[in-house]
Amino acid sequence: MIPERQRVPVLDVDATPLRVDELIDAMGGLIVAGTTNTVLGHNLHSITLFHSCPDVRALYEEGSIVLLDGAPATLLWGLARKRQGPPLSEGAMAYRLGSMDWIPELGKVPGLHRVAVIGAGREANTKAVARLRSIIPGATVDGMPGEGWDDALEEAVVGWLSAFQPQLVLLGLGMPLQEHVLNRRLGLLPPAVYCAVGGAIEQVAGIQKLAPRWLGRLGLEWAWRLVLHPGRVAYRVFVEPWKLAGLLIRRRFQPSKTKGK
Repeated sequence: MIPERQRVPVLDVDATPLRVDELIDAMGGLIVAGTTNTVLGHNLHSITLFHSCPDVRALYEEGSIVLLDGAPATLLWGLARKRQGPPLSEGAMAYRLGSMDWIPELGKVPGLHRVAVIGAGREANTKAVARLRSIIPGATVDGMPGEGWDDALEEAVVGWLSAFQPQLVLLGLGMPLQEHVLNRRLGLLPPAVYCAVGGAIEQVAGIQKLAPRWLGRLGLEWAWRLVLHPGRVAYRVFVEPWKLAGLLIRRRFQPSKTKGK
């Protein structure tokens, strides 16, 4: 059973705060159900898109599980949770789950036998598939690269998934492309648990270095990524928070009837 969403104050979003073991149990339940579900994650980038892009907002509002994937969102939720009830025994950051916190634990998901990996280049996709086969022994794991994504490749992936009939799909096309694809295609895809994992496929493959976990617990993964990929990350670190602040301030002055749309 999936816990009810909880509000993240200030950022005006809802999330499903879970620890790794709780997420694995929830995934097992969704796979047994055999229905179409999504697992998403909220960080400042996704929250900016949520407040500025109707497609992303629609996907997140209908999402089955929306993890806390960023330190600011997790800490703000933790502060609100602390005021509303008993203290969290492990602290709020135990509920911060990036994709690489739970993907290595997929072997513990009961009944998981068919996994699809969509995204990244051919080399990364192949290596990620190989690693997942070792993480989930006995499961059938296959993949399709996502490099050069266009309408033709999207149609090919939809057809391939329909033939493969996976139970779990790791979709790593980067944000917001993966969210746009899910929003427009989910109703045409076979029943499965669709997980938006961003750049995690390259991390699973060992091609992209993962930040030390102690940095993640301190909320400093952004510094690691900024050093390794300054061109890709600088905008998100130095510009996007100001854009998000502007969006949130604007929402405060909107008529209340438009805030839920």
